[in-house]
Parts: sequence; C-alpha cells; structure tokens
Amino acid sequence: MTSAAPAQPAEPHQPAPSDRHVPTGVDPSVPHSARVWDCLLGGKNHYAADRRAAAAFEAAIPKVRAYARSGRGFLTRSVRYLAAEAGVRQFLDVGAGLPTAYNTHEIAQSLAPQSRVVYVDHDPMVLLHVGALLTSTPEGATAYVEADMRDTTTVIEGAGRTLDLSRPVALVLSDVLGHIVADDEARAVVRRLATALPTGSYLALSHAAPGDPAAVAAQEAYNESGAIPYVLRDRETIARFFEGWELVEPGLVTWPRWRPDAATEQHEHVPGYAAVARVS
Repeated sequence: MTSAAPAQPAEPHQPAPSDRHVPTGVDPSVPHSARVWDCLLGGKNHYAADRRAAAAFEAAIPKVRAYARSGRGFLTRSVRYLAAEAGVRQFLDVGAGLPTAYNTHEIAQSLAPQSRVVYVDHDPMVLLHVGALLTSTPEGATAYVEADMRDTTTVIEGAGRTLDLSRPVALVLSDVLGHIVADDEARAVVRRLATALPTGSYLALSHAAPGDPAAVAAQEAYNESGAIPYVLRDRETIARFFEGWELVEPGLVTWPRWRPDAATEQHEHVPGYAAVARVS
C-alpha cells in the first residue's frame, strides 16, 4: 500500500444553482451550512443568502476560507491514513454535504480501488447533486442513504446494503455534529453509530470550536438568521466523543495539526479539532 497523495479528481459537472431554479424542499432565502461551506471552499452550489452569510463570516473571521480548507484537509488526510495505513476498505460518511474536490470515495479508491463508500445525508440540495458522489472504480462501490444522522437505525440498515458490516468500517463525521444542539444527544448518536460497527472499525471526527469573540458572535448571528443552527464546542467537550476508544497519534488536535503533509496550511488558533480513533 502507498501513502502517496491521490490524483486530482475531476470536478463535478454540475450547473451553478439559480434562485429561479430551486429543488423541492430548499428555501433559497435562508442560508444553509452545507451551501455556506461550499461557498467558502470556492464551490458553485449556493444561493444569494448563502453568499451573504459567507461574507458575514469572512468579515468577522478574515481567515475563515483558510479554516474551511483546513477542515476539508483533515478529511483528506484522515481518509488517506485509513485507506493506506490502517487498511480500511469500507467507509460510512455521515452528513456528507455537497460534492467538492477530494470526496471520500475519490481519496479511498485512489489508494485502494476496491474500497466501498456509503454517503448519508438528507439535504435536498445534496440529493440534487448526489450523482457526483456515486462514481466508483470498477472494483469498488459507492452508494447514498437518504437519512437524518439521528435516525441511526436507518443509517446502519442502509449502509448494510453496500457494506459488509462484519468487517471493519471507517465512520466519518466531518464537522456535522454541531447541528445536534444537545451535547448528550450528539454523543449518543456517535455511540449508536460507532458501536453498531464491528471491532477494528475507526471513527474520524472533526468539529468546529469557539474562536475569538467576533467569531462566536458571527456564529450566533447565523444561528439566529433562521438557518439550521450549528453549536460550537470546546476541546474538552469534543474529546468526550472519543471516550473509551484508542486515539491514533497525534490524538485530538486542531485540524491542520493532524498528520500534516506538504500541502497543509498551518495557522495559529484554528477554531476546530479533529481526531481518529480505533473503535473497540
């Protein structure tokens, strides 16, 4: 197995959305975190409300685009580690979000073509663009389960149609748990998903944290806009998602400090933490 960086995947051939062309179930007048995130990453799948929200975050947090890249970079490096070093061949990406460069299946299958990847989301916007997530190598497979991550029974049952749940699976929770406001409920969701997987599975989890007061105020303003709220959690609270499991080195660190490579941008005071753990 090799740990070389995967080849640059082809950009999804999806038209930029228009406020005159809105999928059923999408309100373009209210910002949505997946579309705001897409905007900050330089994507095309967002509306005017999302661009205004992204601009508000950038005004309060001048490095927010760099921080967004840092969060995405952890996903890339953690999946690369799991496929190339840990030998995982199955991935369950819950709260997948909108397609962009270096999606989970592209990273995993570039290193292990037989990898099987299941994406989970229930956002109508993600469903509109799901075709970009369902490409696969001939040896592997990709699939999509439409479900809320809180509905862990549906998630696991859906994943089992593509994944062999008697063999190790990497559970990927990339900066999505902030949408579950109550700490106890968020921890319960992680536990139900992770403990449904066999011994030898892994959890790769990232979560945004409070930054300076301007950043916290910007998040509070976003949450009060009518958008689905996102809760920032401190390092101690994020660490509790991993209780009882063995953390892979270097443990729980800020996004760019998790196994950085030559392409990783380093920033001080990055408002987010991440880790990979072996699930016992």
